[in-house]
Formats: sequence, C-alpha cells, structure tokens
Amino acid sequence: MGLGQTPAMPQGRDAGTAEASVTAISAQRTPRIQTLSQFQRFVQAGTGVLLPHYGSNLFDSPQAYAPDSAAPPAAEYVLGQGDEVRIRIWGSFDYADSQTIDRNGQITLPKVGTLQLSGVQVKDLEATLRKHVGTVFNNVSLSASLGKLRGITVYVVGQAQQPGTYNLSSLSTLVNAVFASGGPGPNGSMRSIQLKRGGQAITTLDLYDFIAQGDKSKDVRLQPGDVIMIPPAGPRVALTGATDHQAIYELKPGNTIQSILQLGGGLSALTTPQKALLERVAPQQNLPRQVQEIVLNAQGLQQTLQDGDVLTLFGISPQFANAVTLRGNVAAPLRYSFNSGMRISDLIHEPQALIQSDYFVRKNGLVQLRDPENIAGARVINDVKNLLQEVNWDYAAIERLDPQEVKTTLLTFNLRKAIIDKDPQHNLTLMPGDVVTVFSVNDVPVPMSRRTQFVRIGGEVRVPGIYTIKPGETLPQLLARVGGITPQAYLFGAEFTRESVRQQQQKNLDQVIRRLEAQASSASATLSANLTPDRAVQATALHQQQMAQQRAQIDRLKAMRSQGRVSLELDPELFAQAPTDALSPETLRIQQAALPALPLEDGDAFVVPSLPAFVSAAGSVNNENSMIFKPDRTLGDLIKAADPTEEANPKAAFVLRADGSIRSRQSTGFFDRFESIKVMPGDTLIVPVKADRETSYNFLVRALRDWTQIFSNLGLGAAAIRTLRN
Repeated sequence: MGLGQTPAMPQGRDAGTAEASVTAISAQRTPRIQTLSQFQRFVQAGTGVLLPHYGSNLFDSPQAYAPDSAAPPAAEYVLGQGDEVRIRIWGSFDYADSQTIDRNGQITLPKVGTLQLSGVQVKDLEATLRKHVGTVFNNVSLSASLGKLRGITVYVVGQAQQPGTYNLSSLSTLVNAVFASGGPGPNGSMRSIQLKRGGQAITTLDLYDFIAQGDKSKDVRLQPGDVIMIPPAGPRVALTGATDHQAIYELKPGNTIQSILQLGGGLSALTTPQKALLERVAPQQNLPRQVQEIVLNAQGLQQTLQDGDVLTLFGISPQFANAVTLRGNVAAPLRYSFNSGMRISDLIHEPQALIQSDYFVRKNGLVQLRDPENIAGARVINDVKNLLQEVNWDYAAIERLDPQEVKTTLLTFNLRKAIIDKDPQHNLTLMPGDVVTVFSVNDVPVPMSRRTQFVRIGGEVRVPGIYTIKPGETLPQLLARVGGITPQAYLFGAEFTRESVRQQQQKNLDQVIRRLEAQASSASATLSANLTPDRAVQATALHQQQMAQQRAQIDRLKAMRSQGRVSLELDPELFAQAPTDALSPETLRIQQAALPALPLEDGDAFVVPSLPAFVSAAGSVNNENSMIFKPDRTLGDLIKAADPTEEANPKAAFVLRADGSIRSRQSTGFFDRFESIKVMPGDTLIVPVKADRETSYNFLVRALRDWTQIFSNLGLGAAAIRTLRN
C-alpha cells in the first residue's frame, strides 16, 4: 500500500462512519515538512518574501469540507451494495425491519422473496417495493427510507499532497475527495483537476472558481472506483506588495492582471494605480530577467501575464494633499484641512483651544470622593493645585518639509503674539504638510516667573490657605502679604517642606539603606569565616539573632518616607520665650524678619505651630516622657531629668530641635559645652545605649553619634527615630 493510502473500508458502513474514518485518517497524518516549489524559492530569492500558493491554506483543515452525513440523500441518489433500507409494511401483511443491500444488489423480504434494488434511485424506492410486494399481497401499505449509507473507494493520483486510496461516504463529491487528500501538492495544479470513471474523463474542476466564486458547477458525486487525477501545475505568477492577497497564482491561457487581482477582490483602495512593477523572465536572452513599470489603468489591467512574472504593487502615499497637523499642548491634536492663505490664528482660533482635555478629566475627578469624610480633610486641601498643563506662550514651532533640499526646516514664533495679538511677524502663513507644535512649560522649561505656582501656609498665621506666589516672591514677603503670624506663633518650630527636597532626601535615604544592607552582609560573611569550632554553636545562634535584629531595623528604615523638610536655621535666642508669653507686635516683626529670604517654589508648604509647653526625652532613659518647658533649662538639666539607665551612653546623646536640626556633642564648638545648650520648646532628647552592648537597639545607635547629621539631612524627625528603636 502506497504512501497516503488507507485500507479499504468494510462494506455496509454508514456515511457517518465513513466520514469519521476519513476524519480520523486526516487527524493521524504526520505533520509534513513544508516543501517549496521551485517558483516559490525563485520569488523568495528576489523579494525576500515566502509566498504561499493561492488557496493552499484551505487544505489545512480537510475535515471542514467533509460531506454532511446528517443531510438526506438527493432524490437522484442511486442505491448500491452496503446501503441500508428501512421498510415498514402493514395491512394484510405486517413487517418492519431494516435490510442491507448485498453484493448482488438484492434484499430478501419474508413471504415476498428477493428484490433487486441496486441501481434504483431514492425517489423510486417506495414504488419499486410496492410493485414487488403487490404481486404477492393485496391491500397492503408500506413506507421506506434509507438508513446507514454505504462507503465508496476512490483513488487520488498525480501531484496530490497525499495520493492514495480513500474510503469516503457515498455522499462525497469531487471537492470532498480533493480536500480529503490534502489538495494539490507544491507542484500540483489547482485549475485542472480531472475526475475519471471507466477510463473516461467525467469533469474537470477549477478550484479557483470554487474558492473565489463558490462555483461548484463542475463538482459531481463520486462513485466507487472513481479516479481523481491532479496534473502538474501550469504557468505561475507571483503577486506581492500592497495587497492583502500576496500569493503565487496559477495561470490559464489569456489571464490578465485584472483577472488575477479579481481573485482577491480587485485593486485595493490603498494600492496606488499610478505605478506597479512587473518583473518578467525571458529565458531566450543572455540576461533573462527584466523589469518594467506599468500603470494600473484600463489598458494596464488588460496586460496578459506569462509564466514567471512577479507583479509588485505599491501602497498609496501617506502624504496628505491639503492638511496641516496641530499637536502638543492643545485640546485636539489632529490633522486639519488646509486652506489657501491659512495662518496660525486660523488653525488656533482662540486660547481655549490650548486647554487639554485631561484638565477637565482631572477637574471632574475632584468631586469623585468615595469617602464623604475626606471632603473636608487633607484630600481637598491637597487637591487645590494647578491642574492645568500650562502653555509656553513665548515659544512654538512649525516643522516644514523642504522638498528641494529634502530636509526639515523649523520656523519658531511667539504663540501669544500669533493668536492673541495677530502680529504678522508671528502669525505665520502655513503650507500644506506643516506640523505646528505647541509646547507646555514642562516640555521646554521656562523661568519660574512665567509659571503659575501655588504654596500652602497653615497654622498660626493670620490667613491660612493656598496662595499663588508672585515671581521671585520670598517666604517673608508672602507672610507679610497674607497678614503675618499670630501672637501665639512659634516660628522656631515652623515646618517648611519642599517637594524637590523630599525627592532628594528619599534618594539619600535609599542609598543609606543599600549601604547598611551591604555592610550587614559583609559583617555576616566575616563572622562566619572567623568562627572557631569551640564556640561555633553559641556564636552562630548569637549571629542569627543579630541578623534578625538587623533585618528588622532595615525593614523599618525601608518603611520610612522623607518629609522634604528644610531646616530654616533660625537663631534660638530670638525665639526663647515662656509658653504663656504673648508676642508683642514688635517681637512678631523681629521674628518674622529673621526668616531667611528663601524664594518660594510650586508645592512648598509652610506650617507654623503654636508655642508648645513641653520638651521630650527618648532612648535609654527611665523617664521617657514629655516634660514642661522651662526657659532656663539646659540639655544637662534635661539629661538629669530624663534619668539615663545603666545601659545608657549620655556622652552620645543628641537633641532633635524643634526646627528640624540636630545638635550633638560633636557638632558643638570647642569652647561650647553640650550640656550648657539651652532647651527650646518642642526639642527632643535622644540618649542611645552603650555601643558595646548587643541589644535590639544596638544595630542603629552604636554609630548614631556619626549619623546625627545624616538624620538631619534626611529630614527624619523624632517620631522616625522612635520608630527605629521599637
């Protein structure tokens, strides 16, 4: 049995079984390695594209074109060996059973005898049975129908994908058999498939008619012993380029460019008819390959194709003939129709065209608060900010293609003078194809004086709120503009935060964390390498405990976020006062004038607390509590009041001041004593443990004397340091 052949199916199998057999055979086929035709390789070498044969993809699922076994056979269906006939007789003689036509074409009815049914058409079945039964019995009625249908054996030969013997349903046609065999092979014809019966050609099938037009006029029903012959393919051409139907097509005599294009629905609107390339092979010449440029007009479409032609189509130009493009910080970045004499102000009619739609989205989102309690909370305060992406009014540009030099030229103009003042020097005349770009103040950074900036002032000020700052305005100037501070204000403890500082502080904090992780890993490796056997167990347990403590401390550091606080470095002497003192207008003026002339930026926040009445102590102290502020109290007095523990190291103590700065023994001058520093309201004393004790606090504070400036620079407050020691 040859390659692709299937064993003959036993007689009497029904159509559903036959079809299932074909489907199973198709499913069991070993996936074949794709074989390329010579012309496919030729086209791929010339174009770089591997083109399929037109219609070959339909044969990937041959079972999709199997006959429908549930459909009733046609009236002209001819009965034959293996067909099942269901017969019911009633009256003077009762009978109900199924009979299968034997190899002699007969069935046998009890009390009636043998009946010849082979060759009888379905439409004549009941009449034939009634005639035979009527010769024996009178006054009988009967009905007959077909049950299981026989299978038939056909042969597929020639240039088929899988030639061989096929057992198919008796309802199968020529098309069913071609698909069951996988269709024509790489060198097989799809346009002249022949069906032979008894040595005579019954029909010739052109699969292109079936695929492109659904024409089955040449498709006939198969009979046992039929032979399907797939001859070698005829002349072939390739279609490539700007088309959805790139493929290799088989020609028939007289085929033109138009007839090949029509197989794919004709010339696409995205294909330019002004130009196509036709590569042609002339074997009789020394240089056999030629190329010619053709126009796909009525005359060009009628050009006859020949074997070996490669037709390349081109897409339409993406260039717009009458459009200018507006993009950037605008409401509708689109292409707009160009009119003769069109200027910038005609493209951008009014300033509202520069408001991006995102602004309204953000604005609408301000009222979409799911938690009603947040309506009057910090969410609303933080939402009062510049939601608009502001336009750079001083600079915009036109990109224009110079077709002579084949380069882009850039024309710049002042946007405000163009669309508001209508200044002819800036309200430039546009050309087709121009691209007008409007920039925001962030696209091309502009001086701060040209930006809208908001700052937030809160606490003990006359009129807390969010304000638009003027160009170059400083903190003292803004305070004066909003009425200054109240008599209860404590400027030394004021908190000034800036977003750019917060980002840099967070970056520095992340670097510290990475350094600590590296040091912890290095210390762990060093300890492991120097363990002696006599103390390995005890040292390992201690080491694991220390590592767990270190990881916990690092995790706490990772959870921290820098605040962006900037220490204003105010002189404490100017702000030393009792908690019950009310500031006089002159004192208020002097204190407010002491603020640094710091130029404000967008997003700055300045909060002035009221004068606190307490100072705090934390760390390794017995009295970890808040204590009443006394004007003459020094750090030495505070250390005594805090009562350091036995494990404490008072020499390493430091104070976190209310203004965000940190003072330690190392930061004081040579002639200054740390203990003699006067305590300010809101100060926090930190007393670490001794550096040689292995405690949960030791990982961080053993070197905290060297870190006091780091914490100050990172903007971490007393609350953060308390978190680290827990």
